[in-house]
Amino acid sequence: MLKGFFHLLKKDFRLMVSGKFFLLALASLLLYSCYINFVYVNLDQDIYPVCLYDPQSKQPLISEYVTKVDTREALETACSDRYSIGFDLSGESPELYMLSSGSDVTDHYRSIWGETVLAGNTDGQARLIGTNNKEMKNRREITAEFLFFELSAVGFLGLASMLFKEKQMGVIRVHGILPVSKSMFILSKLFLLFISDLTFAALLTVLNVGLSHGLAVLPAVLVHAGILSLIMALIGFFCAVRLPNFKQFSLVYLALAVFVTTPVFMAGQIGVAWDWIVYHPMYHLFMAMKSAYFAAPSAGTIYYLISFGAIALLFLLAHRTLTIEITKEG
Repeated sequence: MLKGFFHLLKKDFRLMVSGKFFLLALASLLLYSCYINFVYVNLDQDIYPVCLYDPQSKQPLISEYVTKVDTREALETACSDRYSIGFDLSGESPELYMLSSGSDVTDHYRSIWGETVLAGNTDGQARLIGTNNKEMKNRREITAEFLFFELSAVGFLGLASMLFKEKQMGVIRVHGILPVSKSMFILSKLFLLFISDLTFAALLTVLNVGLSHGLAVLPAVLVHAGILSLIMALIGFFCAVRLPNFKQFSLVYLALAVFVTTPVFMAGQIGVAWDWIVYHPMYHLFMAMKSAYFAAPSAGTIYYLISFGAIALLFLLAHRTLTIEITKEG
């Protein structure tokens, strides 16, 4: 059995090489790392810019971090990004003008921040966020996001592309008459993709968070990366075996990107307030991975029980689907 498993590993490894899987993963790693190190960390965005419309100069002292505008229209335009905070002093009483970001908590802190800056009680910049400076906070955050969405896509597409190639080559049909364990057939693909994803996660973390900081958070990051990798790979396996062609599979992937990963990003990064997001399983994976990068307390027992239970159920589903497909091919 062990010898047969090694033969499957060699065959799947050759498929990954011929499909340029490792080359694409390396290109993604370099692209993400270049963007983080040469673009993202150099973005100097002020935290909640404050704009002021004061035609009668009622405000005697204006902080250097307050931008004064000449018209009400200019104030509204400046605040249209749902990030900036505006104050209109043209009336009898000051008016706070601020478009909602989608999160009541964020809007509350934005208003407090704007009033503080307008009163001149702050220097207008956030220097430390917890134990991280601004650059390190940005590095940890963007690395977690890139890793989550890369593994979501690669886990789903990577294993599926191998299966579709094997279906075209008639490998599935051959396995219907060979004494090869279906579990070994699935596990060989999962193992290679799992190791590849963990290697990608480790390199992305160390290259962009730094060696010392990266090694400190890597154990927790790899746990969540491994869970995400296995879940997405098994979903991709099921879809690739169940669906007849790659066109239908592409539609499923598009639906996955729109309805599964996009809401998670909007809720986790932009702070959009959706009460139902707590019932979204991928949201908890995303937040657990993000927490791991900030060395926050790990997810609870229920999270791990549900995650490993989901992996076991998906494996059984993939096994049953493969059995039905092989019987059909035979």
